[in-house]
Amino acid sequence: MAGKKLHPSVEQFKAFVKEHPILIKLVRDDEYTWQELYEDWYLLGEDDPKWTQYKNGSQTKTSHKKDDDKNWVQQLTGVFKKMDANQMQHHINNLSQAIGAIQGVLTQFQGNNQENTNTQPQNDAPRNPFSFRKD
Repeated sequence: MAGKKLHPSVEQFKAFVKEHPILIKLVRDDEYTWQELYEDWYLLGEDDPKWTQYKNGSQTKTSHKKDDDKNWVQQLTGVFKKMDANQMQHHINNLSQAIGAIQGVLTQFQGNNQENTNTQPQNDAPRNPFSFRKD
């Protein structure tokens, strides 16, 4: 395995983790997975304020997932407070119209399929699924 080269971003992430050793403990304590941390690091960048609490032993003994959940709820609450109800109603109406249009198109396609199956010639006698014919 020593012969394999890692992707440059993985190498950078490993160097980042060496600068933030508390992240190793958080993964071992099942508060995060390496995948979660890597994705956060990749998306947020290593200069994001989220990482300052993990740098070289400056982390406190709180559950970080719970803190992240609280932050997320606070951010969501802030978004709802800033939201204009009339503008939101306008967007919902537009979305509803778009869904209606899509349903109309699907209904037309389903109607065409039903017409095609109904236009096939049918005998007056009911079809027997087990009938066999000689050639």
